[in-house]
Amino acid sequence: MGDEAVTEDRFLGGRLVLRQPRQGYRAGIDPVLLAASVPAVAGQSVLDLGCGVGAAALCLGARVAGLSLTGVERQADYAALARANALANGQAFFVHEADLAALPADLRARAFDHVIMNPPYYLPSRATRSDDPGRGAALFEDTPLATWIDVATRRLRPGGHLSAIQNAARLPDLMAALDDRLGSVVIRPISPRDGRDATLVIVQARKGGRAPARLAAPLVLHKGADHPGDRDHYRPEVRAILREAAALDLG
Repeated sequence: MGDEAVTEDRFLGGRLVLRQPRQGYRAGIDPVLLAASVPAVAGQSVLDLGCGVGAAALCLGARVAGLSLTGVERQADYAALARANALANGQAFFVHEADLAALPADLRARAFDHVIMNPPYYLPSRATRSDDPGRGAALFEDTPLATWIDVATRRLRPGGHLSAIQNAARLPDLMAALDDRLGSVVIRPISPRDGRDATLVIVQARKGGRAPARLAAPLVLHKGADHPGDRDHYRPEVRAILREAAALDLG
């Protein structure tokens, strides 16, 4: 993409600068919240399925130094931006341009400590698909959610963690896709403000985990019942995640 087709956007209080398409799918706070939830430590490996411009993986790398970061992105323009973003931010992030349902052989041979993903939120039958190819591919499901979970689980080493953020309405589909290879499931709903239904969920599971599933208290994003500008009214916990690269405790 030429310079006129992209913007440069600051994340994590300016710790990270990402180039992303001016039109089409653009990363917001969802991948930042996902990255904050991952319990990674230095020396571990992370695979980001459907990494887009690299927002989630690079936010995680900005919070936890010394990670081995790998991404998979099927859209060539987004994969190229992810590589450029990694280089510009001084992070090592190897991005495969591939469909997650047909991973390269060398990637299929590897196992990771963490697999993270922000899969499409909408079923084609439930919403009108965007005319923009990038936005449509990012938001509308072509590959079944069960395939995302299966690919992620296969790439996890025993004891590894799967972390996903998804539309709250798709939680039944996500839970149905978690088979007996995964356990110790934690679900944290995300609500825009007190008294409002959750719009997103973060779901984390461990390969080989045996603890019962747990529903954590919701993360409420904004202060007050209403306000003129969301960006200026995040709750302190959320502001720390978005501006200071703090971790998100799943409770």
